[in-house]
Amino acid sequence: MNRLYSDMLSRVEMEIERIEMPNSPSNLYNPIRYIMGLGGKRVRPILTLIGSQLYSGKYDEALNHAMAVEMFHNFTLVHDDVMDSADVRRKLPTVHKKWTSNIALLSGDGMLVLAYQLLQKSSPETFSRTAEIFSNTALEVCEGQQLDMDFADIDYVSMKEYLGMIRQKTAVLLSCSLQIGAIVGGAADLELVILSEFAESLGLAFQVKDDYLDAFGGAEFGKVQGGDIREGKRTWLTVKSMELLGSDADRLREAYQIQNLDKRVQAILTIYQELDIQSLAQKEVEKYSEIAVSSIAKLNGDERAKETLSWLVDQLIGRTI
Repeated sequence: MNRLYSDMLSRVEMEIERIEMPNSPSNLYNPIRYIMGLGGKRVRPILTLIGSQLYSGKYDEALNHAMAVEMFHNFTLVHDDVMDSADVRRKLPTVHKKWTSNIALLSGDGMLVLAYQLLQKSSPETFSRTAEIFSNTALEVCEGQQLDMDFADIDYVSMKEYLGMIRQKTAVLLSCSLQIGAIVGGAADLELVILSEFAESLGLAFQVKDDYLDAFGGAEFGKVQGGDIREGKRTWLTVKSMELLGSDADRLREAYQIQNLDKRVQAILTIYQELDIQSLAQKEVEKYSEIAVSSIAKLNGDERAKETLSWLVDQLIGRTI
């Protein structure tokens, strides 16, 4: 593991344990402690710390901001799990399964407020700049989630529409995390543009790869094979297949109507394989990965931080699917 990433990860976990919350009412705050303590790669808060490290050579001043983006990210997970009726998150019960849906929704609302309180622990000028990016991003994430749900009921979604949705749902929060840290570190506006290009490309590459692994991966990736297909969700693979099938796209639509979920998954995977979707997805991942890597080369700043960004691309995307 990259040394700087490892140091930051340890510090993030320590800071999560130190976030101050009341003990009562327990059904509001215990679910927050629970979801925040489930672990994970902590990519978003670490991107915030890397942003600060890039332009100030240190990351301590961005710790509250890192906690804010991680609190917001986990708020979205709590609400997403309710909307998706998901039972498991990181191999443990989701908040609404461990408590109730009402408790999960209210705890999620509390997390959004706590995120702003954490963000506010900075100078008025820094808070003004970071809060604007944070608020715009929060609304975009909500828009992306709504579009994701809407697309499940639409016969045809264009690739432009799909990429716009995953940009809002996934990529913009990565960009926000990195930009907020960079602002704390004193970055120039031009650097923020480059950071946004990097993070959004990383997010798009990650989502296309995740869509592929959901369809063709298995337990080794912590997924139920064909989870998105079972839920009727549109993914990059679905959208690309519709494009390629053209007038024969009803084959895919009819496959999505199969009630037996195992048979539905098999029918759709067969179509994907006929169209060689694996290699097409690989090319798409490589395209966005190359944009991300080339963006790093344009950045000024701390070399260790830039090396960590390059390492992160390899870890999240890898060279092959």
